Amino acid sequence: MESEPVPSASPLLPEPAPPSGATGGPAPAPPPQPQDVLTPLTGAAVFLVLTIDPGGERAVRDLLPDLAGLRRSVGFRAPDGGLACVAGIGSDAWDRLFAGPRPAELHPFRELVGPRHRAPATPGDLLLHLRAARMDLCFELAGLLTGRLAGAATVVDSAEGFRYFDNRDLLGFVDGTENPEGRAAAAAVTVGAEDPAFAGGSYVIVQKYLHDLDAWNALTVEQQELAVGRTKLTDVELPDAVKPPDSHVALTGVTGPDGEELQIMRFNMPFGSFAEGGEFGTYFIGYAATPAVTEEMLRNMFLGRPPGGHDRLLDFSTAVTGSLFHVPTADFLADPPPAPPSASASAPVSESRAGARAADAPTGAPAEIPATASDGSLAIGSLKRTPAR
Repeated sequence: MESEPVPSASPLLPEPAPPSGATGGPAPAPPPQPQDVLTPLTGAAVFLVLTIDPGGERAVRDLLPDLAGLRRSVGFRAPDGGLACVAGIGSDAWDRLFAGPRPAELHPFRELVGPRHRAPATPGDLLLHLRAARMDLCFELAGLLTGRLAGAATVVDSAEGFRYFDNRDLLGFVDGTENPEGRAAAAAVTVGAEDPAFAGGSYVIVQKYLHDLDAWNALTVEQQELAVGRTKLTDVELPDAVKPPDSHVALTGVTGPDGEELQIMRFNMPFGSFAEGGEFGTYFIGYAATPAVTEEMLRNMFLGRPPGGHDRLLDFSTAVTGSLFHVPTADFLADPPPAPPSASASAPVSESRAGARAADAPTGAPAEIPATASDGSLAIGSLKRTPAR
């Protein structure tokens, strides 16, 4: 006796929903996947800034799609380590690496020369920001990446950052308290519809600051708190009636045209060396959807608000590097656009290599900034002894 045929679908069950887009045209494209910018604060970090050697463009392009796999190769061995890698591309390097459009706000870091202090612009074609709970993971990945770039790119600045107690800097204050959280964090760092070709990306500015700890520690705690704008022990912002207008907190607060607070994400880390002539400082790294927010903060710090003053912290912290990068999406890195026809040619010297013109400098400041060293190094010697200007 033959069995009854089995119905193709039970009448007691709802019909499966048609695939997305089946009744209304093609499914919308998924949103671009950002790089791991918004990973939590970690206990260790390595910051690498490189310049691309003439003819090294192909090696850099070949590395970009492999970044995710190399990170997994290291991170898989320590799944609780939280290893992350973020790559940024500088303005000079962009046209050497990619054909087609550029990110709308990508430009060389603009040097600032104030009445007393200076924010220098230094070379930087490629930024590699490595973060993990443990330094060995960062160290291993840094070795793999620099090994791939041997002979094609030169490390011109590096720092190994560490967590200092409860996220404090070497000045003894908590660093990063005002970082946005949740959706506000994503909005603060993510390029949107204003630049659709690069939506999902970010911008990042990095600076290395060296501290005069002897002079800082000679201040009373109350004097330090007035310079920062927060209490040292409890990390509470000082009331407006008490907080000086030249305090760090007062000058780095930036608002938009409607009075809304404009924010960035800081992942600063302290670093230091106890060797003879060793350096102690903070590696500043600020991500934002537009570099204009960070640049306004820096103008306030170095040129004053109102013009003529400066951030009190700069009397104890000297900026010795400064570079700006676009952080493309992970999708962009996985499948970069074609190389330009002149990819094998060396890039011409431009604003960031010859030194940015100090367009933002106050009246009387030098209009021309001295060129950097021709070998791509920062040419700053012992950074600890670099005098403030």
